[in-house]
Amino acid sequence: MLLSLTDRLAALRGWRADIAACLAGAASALALPPIYALPALLMGIPALLCLIRGARTAWIAARRGWWFGFGFYTVGLYWITEAILIEAERFWWLVPLAVPALAAVLAAFAAIPAAVAWRARPGWPAALTLSGAWVLSDLARQFTATGFPWNPLGSVWEFPGRLGDIMIQPASLAGVHGLTLATLVLAATPLLGWLWRIGGLVLLGLWCAFGILRLDQPLPPAPDLTVLLIQGNVAQGQKWDRGLMVAIFRHYLDLTREAVAHADGRPAVVVWPETASPALLENDPRAREAIADAAGGAQALIGSVRFDNADRPRNSLFAIGAGGTIETIYDKWHLVPFGEYAPGWVPGSLQLVPGGGFASGPGPQTLHVPGLPPVGVLICYEAIFPSEVIDEADRPAWIVNVTNDAWFGNSSGPRQHLAAARMRAVEEGLPLLRAANTGISAAFDARGHEVARLGMQQTGYLPVRLPPAIALPFYAQAGLWLPGGAAMLFLIVGFAAHKPSRNGERPNIGTV
Repeated sequence: MLLSLTDRLAALRGWRADIAACLAGAASALALPPIYALPALLMGIPALLCLIRGARTAWIAARRGWWFGFGFYTVGLYWITEAILIEAERFWWLVPLAVPALAAVLAAFAAIPAAVAWRARPGWPAALTLSGAWVLSDLARQFTATGFPWNPLGSVWEFPGRLGDIMIQPASLAGVHGLTLATLVLAATPLLGWLWRIGGLVLLGLWCAFGILRLDQPLPPAPDLTVLLIQGNVAQGQKWDRGLMVAIFRHYLDLTREAVAHADGRPAVVVWPETASPALLENDPRAREAIADAAGGAQALIGSVRFDNADRPRNSLFAIGAGGTIETIYDKWHLVPFGEYAPGWVPGSLQLVPGGGFASGPGPQTLHVPGLPPVGVLICYEAIFPSEVIDEADRPAWIVNVTNDAWFGNSSGPRQHLAAARMRAVEEGLPLLRAANTGISAAFDARGHEVARLGMQQTGYLPVRLPPAIALPFYAQAGLWLPGGAAMLFLIVGFAAHKPSRNGERPNIGTV
């Protein structure tokens, strides 16, 4: 029956094949957080390989790969519409266009691997070639046209709880891109025969064994520091309302006082989310003094906007010390295209960001704040970029991630964003603590285990004893070269298998 189904898929032509590819991609997206329907990949990836096998030319294979990617990214990124609805009066015309338009662009990164896989012999060579080309395409997606490495297939293993902790440990060896490589090969095994299926089961067994052994290793002593994550739960529609700014600021001060009282005199640091302070802290000493007073002597890491010497806004994190002194400032450097800045290649008539948007900071930076272990900072979007999150020349002892996911409501978006942050903790071997305006605020230890959480659309604070850092993971030393090199090896092995002429593989089963 499976053979009959695969042959029928390979025999599809024209729009029928395109629709099948789109449906396979949409179904595959169900494996992503927060649904984690992994069996969908066992259907979606084999379906894509069958459709590639049935294509008469590389161009047709690319077209089918594009439709697969279009379905995958449309379902995986549906939540972007939530952000547009926040300002529906201005951008109503984008509601039916934004997600399909973005999916259409990202689908090109699935079209290229499909065309490459078409040139390999059907079976395991095509599966290896597709996997290697897909990971190289994901790496290109991380750096092309500002970069958007959202929802890599390696994130499908980030289940909640112990099982997810086990399955993400190999990211310490090869990063999320390495997990993507293994995931694609495993997903293709239903199409590859019993030997490959047995091999897949062996790989999963070794994968689980590594995860269990790594999690069972004792952690070093934890620093004597309590991190107080403040979740104000301010709706995006209220966040920049000038009539509410004072009330919002006082709201955060009140939550800070409660959190500090909970710390009961223990060493602590207060963390507010991205742009939580409506006051311009750089130019408002009274606001800084109010924060310092509420913090009761604790250091405070506060998300706020500032303006540079060119009068360009910057999305920043301020370290506020005793008396309201500014200890240091971090400026976000990975800005959201079309949300925080307008790419230079976009025509002026299509610019959606007034004045060109925010200015970017210099790059990853470790803050040295008196009384705190050195801390790396990720503001919102920056958490999705593997190997681009810390200053390798000045490694921090922990990572703080501040974000405002209120734009995306109670959708998959904040949950996918949280999964990306969790993966960075595993890759870097550093604890990551996350303060989110409307949630999800959470703390992960250096192996990605969730220590504490404050859920979506809740108001409150989350006190967390700072977990320790662990020994530098192999991936943190090797970086993106490791999954990139493994992907190239898969391509070489896949192409090394002799491919007979396509006319010799199977009879002519129709035209495009």
